Amino acid sequence: MRLPRLAVLFVVVALGISALALLGVFGTAGSGPLPAPDEAGEVVVLVHPGPASYFTGPTGEPSGFDVDIARLFAASKGLPVRFEIADSTADVIAGVATGSAHIGAGGLFRPRAGTAATATPDALWSRGYHRVEAVLIYNLDGFKPDDWRDLKGETVAFVESSGLDAEIAALRSEHPEVSWAPSALPSADALIAQVSDGRQGYALVASHLAALARNIFLGFDIGFVAGGKRELAWVTPARLPALNAEVDAFFARLEKDGTLQRLADRHFGHARKVHRIDAGAFHERLKSLLPDYRLLFQQAQAGTGVEWRLLAALAYQESQWDPYATSETGVRGLMQLTEDTARRLGAIDRLDPRQSVDAAARYVAELKRALPARIQEPDRTWLALAAYNIGLGHLEDARVLAQRQKLNPDLWSDVRKVLPLLALPEFYASAKNGYARGGMPVVFVDRVRAYYDILLAREAAYVPRLRVGAATAGPALPPLPGMP
Repeated sequence: MRLPRLAVLFVVVALGISALALLGVFGTAGSGPLPAPDEAGEVVVLVHPGPASYFTGPTGEPSGFDVDIARLFAASKGLPVRFEIADSTADVIAGVATGSAHIGAGGLFRPRAGTAATATPDALWSRGYHRVEAVLIYNLDGFKPDDWRDLKGETVAFVESSGLDAEIAALRSEHPEVSWAPSALPSADALIAQVSDGRQGYALVASHLAALARNIFLGFDIGFVAGGKRELAWVTPARLPALNAEVDAFFARLEKDGTLQRLADRHFGHARKVHRIDAGAFHERLKSLLPDYRLLFQQAQAGTGVEWRLLAALAYQESQWDPYATSETGVRGLMQLTEDTARRLGAIDRLDPRQSVDAAARYVAELKRALPARIQEPDRTWLALAAYNIGLGHLEDARVLAQRQKLNPDLWSDVRKVLPLLALPEFYASAKNGYARGGMPVVFVDRVRAYYDILLAREAAYVPRLRVGAATAGPALPPLPGMP
């Protein structure tokens, strides 16, 4: 599963990358280029951090789109993977070219046909694995441009060596009436933050980064698409052409079997599930309400291992952090527990925030443990959240249905496709637990994930951190309904 990704991200990526890069990104001087992965006994990936490619997740482990793909590639070769950090995409390409890594990744755009293959002849480009486009973003307090004609005399900022250099060069030539401001910021995220807070009026960034940042930084939006489709790709050393061929064949297999699309859905599919007006209210409540409950969430993490910001996101989706919230179906309190669930978990008073949070955290941990051990994170967490919303029995019905439809019952991206079918007679008639409003948990999980992304970016991790989902010893609970 792919667990949330934007935490420390937009802060750490912007501020800490340079320090990390000094820790030996390019190997030891004089050590020579790396041998091929099979000879080296590992796959070394040099990556430029970012919210879409590589960041430190809430468990302290590397997370991100490129991280997941690199792990799959290394596993396909039966080798471990090691990640090293680079300051910029240009440093990634240079590091691979000089032999310090087997693969370069992290927001690298494959050059267009007919352009220079690479700034460095000692690196080879792979085939593309995900398509994005350049977009013009603007500060919401300013003027919304519809096209380049609206930007005459305005200044558009961009991050140098971002991979969009060819687009920017062409745009500068086509639109001399626009002033262009190259920025030495370490990432597009930092530039988006400057547009959001008004330090820049306009900027050019990649579409997937703008989508991930839209609920983190509320002061910007997309004006218009500023370039054609581009493909994210990897680079490999030119001296290892067989490795480049392996990567291309690997991407082709993942595209054919749908893995690349599932990974893209995992990392980007939820990004627009919270409307801007909701995100604005959420940011306000981060200041006004979250301080009242932060300690409760952190104490629940210490007791169950369920990450506190995930619990806070879950609570906001359930009650908007209102401890007295009551739904029309009778669920109550900060975490919207049913009476039966609360009683089973020892929460005598559902309107007591401490009891509600503690019971919900233990319930999430129990749901995660109840799932088959083979299910990996972050899918394990997303499936547990779906069960929190619809019940473990209905979730299991959906997993069975996914398997019948030749989908993977252990991936949230596949299970979410079939959950809505449980509301249709032709499907729920044969389900063990019958009818279910299966569309609800899909929306529920997407929104929890969107709020979680904001919390990861805005709130610090609880230290000492426990591994997400690692349950500590606690009072024994009765078996979950429907479980042996």
